[in-house]
Amino acid sequence: MTAVAEKITKPGIYPGVPDEVYHADPVEGGSLSSTGARAVQDCPAKFHYERSHPRPPKREFDLGHAAHHLVLGVGPRLEVIDAMDFKTKAAREERDAAYAAGAVPLLPHEYDQVEEMAAVLRAHRTAAALLGGAMQFELTLVWQDVQTGVMCRARIDCLTRAANGRILIVDYKTARSSRPDDIRKAVHERGYHQQTDWYSDGVMELGIAQNPLPLLIFQEKTPPYVVTVAQIPQSAMDIAAVKNRAALELYAECTRTGHWPGYAEDVVMAPLPPYAERQFQEELDGGRYEIKGKQAA
Repeated sequence: MTAVAEKITKPGIYPGVPDEVYHADPVEGGSLSSTGARAVQDCPAKFHYERSHPRPPKREFDLGHAAHHLVLGVGPRLEVIDAMDFKTKAAREERDAAYAAGAVPLLPHEYDQVEEMAAVLRAHRTAAALLGGAMQFELTLVWQDVQTGVMCRARIDCLTRAANGRILIVDYKTARSSRPDDIRKAVHERGYHQQTDWYSDGVMELGIAQNPLPLLIFQEKTPPYVVTVAQIPQSAMDIAAVKNRAALELYAECTRTGHWPGYAEDVVMAPLPPYAERQFQEELDGGRYEIKGKQAA
């Protein structure tokens, strides 16, 4: 493995890259992450702007970051703020100071909550086995896409090895629900299939393994903090591969031309959504609209 440098200049496996450094993009000349690949496909202009205008920390992410720290044993430092909430000026100042220092600020009851989450996860047979036998936690992978020349990066929660010797890529996610039906929706809506395909590409490109198996650990953020381990089927991974390839080509083209378009370059049609047309028809049928004393046709 390669030692952490201030700026990464070549492909490799980089342990110990701080969160804030990774998310600010530590690769010389810029690189594309899985999150970035999905964002550039949605709107290149917004992706390009947000890359140079990072958003401030969001409170809703703090619990997940803290759970990662206690579950994986790595990540930003946790700082407990001795307050009931962040409504007072003093509490907000402590919170903001923690953010500025790269720490995750938590209220006492939130720290107790993530400790309980970690205990539940350690009691889950499959999840505990995956994390307990981990080879490495929070590795930053950097590689170059052969077809486009784009530098890519990924941050993997955990690499471990199955009993049959196969390398497993394990990603831990806190969620509103770990019900299997809700997980399927989350995979589609949040692009987790694209994320796992991206991670697999990095692992293969760097020669770590040629047939890695990605697994996702979902844990609910409310008691009793139910845990579900999920595998994304090959059919979804095939879709993800096509989407990721399109994202790489789009990013490469935008980088080459310096043109980062918005949602559309030409005039688009903007019809009413189907439900609005149905609602209007129901209102017509109900006689709501009358013109010159006659019901509208």
